[in-house]
Amino acid sequence: MWNQVQKVLVVLVLALFMGQLRAQNYYFPPKTGTTWASISPADLGFCPDRIDSLYRFLSDHHTKSFILLKDGKIVLEKYFGTFVQDSIWYWASAGKSLSAFMAGMALESGILELEQPVSKYLGTGWTSCPSDKEALIKVRHQLTMTTGLDDGLAPTPGVPDPDNCTDPACLVYKADAGTRWAYHNAPYRLIHNVLEAASGKTLQQYTKLNVLDRTGMKGIWYDHIMYGRARDMARFGLLVLAGGRWGNDTLLHDQTYFYNMTHRSQELNKSYGYLWWLNGQGSFMLPGLQLVLPGDLFTTAPPDLFAALGKNDQKIHVVPSKGWVVVRQGDAGGYVGPGGSQVPIYFDTDMWKYLNALTCGPSAATEAKGEALQVWPNPASDVWNVRCEEAPNRLILRDLNGREMWRMAGGGQTAFEIPAASLGAGMYLLEISGPNQIRCIKLLKS
Repeated sequence: MWNQVQKVLVVLVLALFMGQLRAQNYYFPPKTGTTWASISPADLGFCPDRIDSLYRFLSDHHTKSFILLKDGKIVLEKYFGTFVQDSIWYWASAGKSLSAFMAGMALESGILELEQPVSKYLGTGWTSCPSDKEALIKVRHQLTMTTGLDDGLAPTPGVPDPDNCTDPACLVYKADAGTRWAYHNAPYRLIHNVLEAASGKTLQQYTKLNVLDRTGMKGIWYDHIMYGRARDMARFGLLVLAGGRWGNDTLLHDQTYFYNMTHRSQELNKSYGYLWWLNGQGSFMLPGLQLVLPGDLFTTAPPDLFAALGKNDQKIHVVPSKGWVVVRQGDAGGYVGPGGSQVPIYFDTDMWKYLNALTCGPSAATEAKGEALQVWPNPASDVWNVRCEEAPNRLILRDLNGREMWRMAGGGQTAFEIPAASLGAGMYLLEISGPNQIRCIKLLKS
């Protein structure tokens, strides 16, 4: 009974959060032409020398294009080498996140059901699994990378790339659907076949009709990979930042799906939604590894960030708490680490060091550490106690959607009590604005 009550409360909270997210005053560029309103970096307190440092870092790491939006307006836009605004580049696996968005639109329109077996759309025998095991694989498992199909098949003379092979012979049983997380391209690619079967349209037609034409995006799918310009990726990031809305046109009304898409979708890999990567989850898994790694996906980035990530460092970062969309296209940034080239994460962590430092003065988004700032208890059930070394100008508590939950002027004090009793369980961000810097602290409500 209590679980049912919790589910009802979650739905109500989601409706409130998403309604407020969509009500945010975002700017949407016209769907035709090149007009796109901008904000001066100086208006956000960015220092020119720190922008230059960011651009040097990006250039040194093989970047072709970079865009930073604030509430939909362009703050930074830079192209490197021979790359220009109209240059076309591949999204790589960042296109998976676009596919997830379109699956939500198909669900909302009634032509797709997440809890139906994939065989409803592709027919039986789409894998080489025993029939009872194939029947366990639902559309939801494709979106969450939990099909249980074997992602570790060795190349053979006839199949040099088994990870992308969608022939039944390449789709082999490894574990029951929903019991194993593995980053596997072939079941993902078949989402496109599912969308085509459900809609009666080609993937190109479905994408153009439902997303491109309604947002001004341009792009084309080739071999299940989306190709487009940096501004096309930025438009998609803005669409998602706005909760699935473009101006007065809401492309995705289903608030529960949107929330599940951009939040934890299962407990195996806590940093994965519906084909979106999530920061701030405390642990994560990466392609090719059956290991749960401790910590956040990007240790220097805001914890509410979620991202479309592609091979060789194609990026769309969405940060609701800041109203930011960050886009990066290019060749591999040159980092070697877990996840290989499919979903590299070290570039992102270093990039956010430069993004955090853009504001003049000390770094604007550093985690408070040491004895200069004390917080206890954390987690808390009733109240957090905060003690600062110097009196702050103000304190603001936000949820992970950026919604302001509590605010207080510093008033010359150095000790504060932050009420927690009325808040739901989960993570919150405390922003402490001082004379010299802004600090962000993660607070946990038990």
